[in-house]
Amino acid sequence: MLIPDPHYLRSQLTRYTELRAGRGEAAGEPSLEDVSYTLCVLTGTRHIGEALTVAETLLAAAAVPDPAGTALAA
Repeated sequence: MLIPDPHYLRSQLTRYTELRAGRGEAAGEPSLEDVSYTLCVLTGTRHIGEALTVAETLLAAAAVPDPAGTALAA
């Protein structure tokens, strides 16, 4: 499996969390569905719950902190 860039992966997780929290989509920005799909592709998974678990594992291994301290939920 290819390992995604940890900083890009973190940015996608942050965006996913923002969208899930209802902080709306701006025109021209990816939707929740788009970001979910991107996370699945980056992590080699088929479901967002799995993608979130794999992403957090990869980021922990790469020691990339979550600056916002956001908790992820599928």
